[in-house]
Amino acid sequence: MTDIKELLLSRIRDVADYPEPGVMFKDITPLLADPAAFTTLTDALAEIAERTGATKVVGLEARGFILGAPVAVRAGLGFIPVRKAGKLPGATLSQAYDLEYGSAEIEVHAEDLSAGDRVLIVDDVLATGGTAEAAIQLIRRAGAQVAGLAVLMELGFLAGRARLEPALEGAPLEALLVV
Repeated sequence: MTDIKELLLSRIRDVADYPEPGVMFKDITPLLADPAAFTTLTDALAEIAERTGATKVVGLEARGFILGAPVAVRAGLGFIPVRKAGKLPGATLSQAYDLEYGSAEIEVHAEDLSAGDRVLIVDDVLATGGTAEAAIQLIRRAGAQVAGLAVLMELGFLAGRARLEPALEGAPLEALLVV
């Protein structure tokens, strides 16, 4: 796992003062552009999906789509996008959640999840955990179980794990990297 971590870290670029002064943005686009690194990441996340017994993968908009879709294909599972409100046609379930300044809402197609599903949530970064917590609530409201949450990178100093562990109710939270 150390080699995997070193490879992934070597392909993540720090961008100072983006999107605002004082923020160190973790840019994953160099990782996505490197086929070996992207394949390694996909394989590691697909192994988590298999280990958790997931039957579907949910990707959180937008970078969770980029990571979650190939994970679902690699693991032989269905992929379900969780989108910002108003982006999905047809009947949806929605979940509002609070942001640092204001609120947001995410949605999923109501028919894409059912009682027999075990869902692995995939995203690029775990920061404060607000979006992931809303996704957990949304998945459960659809009648499915949460198999776990898997992220490329956890920003440990933002305490998202502490927020999510009670909501996960024992399901694993796995971060390939913690920074």
